Amino acid sequence: MTEAWLKHMPVVAILRGVTPDEVVAVARTLHDAGIRAIEVPLNSPEPLRSIERLVQTFGDECLVGAGTVLSPDKVDAVRAVGGQLIVSPNVDVSVIARAVSLDMVSMPGFSTGTEAFAAIGAGARYLKLFPASSHAPGHVKALKAVLPADVAVYAVGGVTAANLQPWVDAGVTGFGSGGDLYKPGVDLGQMADRAAGLVAAVRAALKLA
Repeated sequence: MTEAWLKHMPVVAILRGVTPDEVVAVARTLHDAGIRAIEVPLNSPEPLRSIERLVQTFGDECLVGAGTVLSPDKVDAVRAVGGQLIVSPNVDVSVIARAVSLDMVSMPGFSTGTEAFAAIGAGARYLKLFPASSHAPGHVKALKAVLPADVAVYAVGGVTAANLQPWVDAGVTGFGSGGDLYKPGVDLGQMADRAAGLVAAVRAALKLA
């Protein structure tokens, strides 16, 4: 399924700080709430082990990968444990090209039109406006007027169930959620409620079936 999961529910859960011992339980809670894409940032404890456990547990039920991917060798390391998603905070064309060459989903972070088109030129078809909280929906609306129609823009950083509608109205088609969903030590019941609320808000805003 790979990127088909992003069309099913265009939300990437960012599990920064998650450990291998808890990652399956956390991901199961998110999966039960309807989220189908999970990112383990590489500055988390033993991230590759966590990604491998997620791949082994969920198989074809979820798009799993890494965040904070800063070099092509890290792309290779994620692919070696079965990851299919490469998320970065920046536009590094070597990282994007490597991910694309391995048939992985590349989602680089961008801010400007120059960065967006550099990422697209390297093969990215998902762009992460990061941090979204530093911008306004109007920034996306202006960029969408010139970006290719088949390129999806995700808003990441500061976007919640309560404020996502203006971003959708501006042309955003997906979201990333980190600390608002998961932080080390989070209560799984509370996380389940927040995840369900986010999924419901995204479905309503994007008019998903």
